[in-house]
Amino acid sequence: MSLHKLCFFTLATIVAFAAAGRLTQESDVPKANTPHGPALTPFRTESEMLPPDFLPVQSKDTNALGAGKLLVASRDFDDPHFAKTVVLLVHYDAKGVVGLILNRRTNIPLSRGLKAAKDRSDPVYLGGPVEPGVVLALFQSPAKIEGAEHIFDGVYLISDKTLFEQTISTRPDPVFHVYLGNAGWEVDQLRKEVERGWWFIFPADANAVFSADPDSVWSQMIQKTELKWAGSGPADADPWAPTSPFAELSYKR
Repeated sequence: MSLHKLCFFTLATIVAFAAAGRLTQESDVPKANTPHGPALTPFRTESEMLPPDFLPVQSKDTNALGAGKLLVASRDFDDPHFAKTVVLLVHYDAKGVVGLILNRRTNIPLSRGLKAAKDRSDPVYLGGPVEPGVVLALFQSPAKIEGAEHIFDGVYLISDKTLFEQTISTRPDPVFHVYLGNAGWEVDQLRKEVERGWWFIFPADANAVFSADPDSVWSQMIQKTELKWAGSGPADADPWAPTSPFAELSYKR
């Protein structure tokens, strides 16, 4: 899929949302003048204990980058456009990378800006600081959506207005999110950001993409990057020794 196809609504759609109400996030987002080119629970109940062979699922290997992967911003990444964000990569090739921020939900319902979604109260999401006049939609569907871009498993990207309207009108109770703008990088730029430790790479996860509580997605995923579980250590090792995984767990007081 070429980058120029990643658009199905123009600035007119944004104006419609703006006229409906102030386009703000439910959670605070710091502002910046220039665009971009938590604590662990100290103990778990016995039923929540992780298995002894648990290993963190994230990676910092830039070779793991690709469409369908999730980027989780590190705690040290203080760029106001991406601080505490989770991004789904929807396009990745030599020409560039496009992603959608999953956890910046606004207070504007789709019904106020899209006639095709007049009966939907779903909120609009801020997909990123790039091309704020572009609107994209992610759908979850067990069946193939003809004309949509397959991202992973049952997740599809729709960048055509007619196809969007057709899909939400013909599918019973469709699961989808709509995003204003997107995040964009050159391939080398994103690889360098990963190498600097600004992003963790996670495998595709539809539950994260369509979470009912998007405001908690980042904190849940960043905790996974901080878990140290020595599953390959000696069976009789003292779990409270300084080198044990428990010694690595901490929480903000």
